[in-house]
Amino acid sequence: MTAKLIKGTEIREQILEEITAEVAQIKEKHGVVPGLVTILVGENPASVSYVTLKIKTAHRVGFKEIQDNQPEDISEDQLLALIDKYNKDDSIHGILVQLPLPKHIDEKKVINAIDPDKDVDGFHPVNVGRLMIGGDEVKFPPCTPAGIQEMIVRSGVETSGAEVVVVGRSNIVGKPIANMMLQKGPGANSTVTVVHTRTRDIAYHCKRADILIVAAGVPGLVKPEWIKPGSCVIDVGVNRVGEKISEKTGKKVAILRGDVDFEAAKEIAGYITPVPGGVGPMTITMLMKNTLKSLKFKLGID
Repeated sequence: MTAKLIKGTEIREQILEEITAEVAQIKEKHGVVPGLVTILVGENPASVSYVTLKIKTAHRVGFKEIQDNQPEDISEDQLLALIDKYNKDDSIHGILVQLPLPKHIDEKKVINAIDPDKDVDGFHPVNVGRLMIGGDEVKFPPCTPAGIQEMIVRSGVETSGAEVVVVGRSNIVGKPIANMMLQKGPGANSTVTVVHTRTRDIAYHCKRADILIVAAGVPGLVKPEWIKPGSCVIDVGVNRVGEKISEKTGKKVAILRGDVDFEAAKEIAGYITPVPGGVGPMTITMLMKNTLKSLKFKLGID
């Protein structure tokens, strides 16, 4: 039996429609909309493309959006001063500095300079601490893990008491999603195991997983024999493994593969995310949701 696809593209549309409706209601009642600033340093093509998509999405849901492009040679002090300006701007509820930054700028200093109550990426140490405590303390969960949790919940997969195995221990995905899944509350209450490069027998742990979340960055790492029949497989990996000519445009496009052997895994799992079109579309969506939450916190509304 072929697994049910958990399509991030479809779930994204549901959430963006919900955000758009809520923004319209807040605007009518309170006369304000969420404000998001994206700061881009330099012209890295991947960063430019990603920021462009963020801007487009912000406009779609009715946000005030400021795109602040800065030259590659901006000094660290100048960038920190710019962040401080937006920290003090009451019309801005979310501040996002696109990474990576040029080598002469300390990324940690930049992240730490953002007001934690405007840190909609969820990277500031204060927000990492809030996430660890859980419950009402959480303001902005990191966007990709938040998207993963939404996909699991909206697909009807039971998490309470489930064995969750997370492959990968990055600060961006592995650690936060592991913490989120073990917290008390809906979409969580799971028993969580994290495996990584020093784990002695990764396959053994993966085979036990009711929910397998793979964020290793290694194409095809998880083999079909590692997957528990009927389980939910969330593949976070987006790995470029070559190029091909697009039938639609005639131009070269990247060939993408996940961390899971998708074709084989879909015949074993109960639920599975495709690559592309799975977790990827959820990251920017949850950034929008965090920015809306920031405004709601300021207004004191649920």
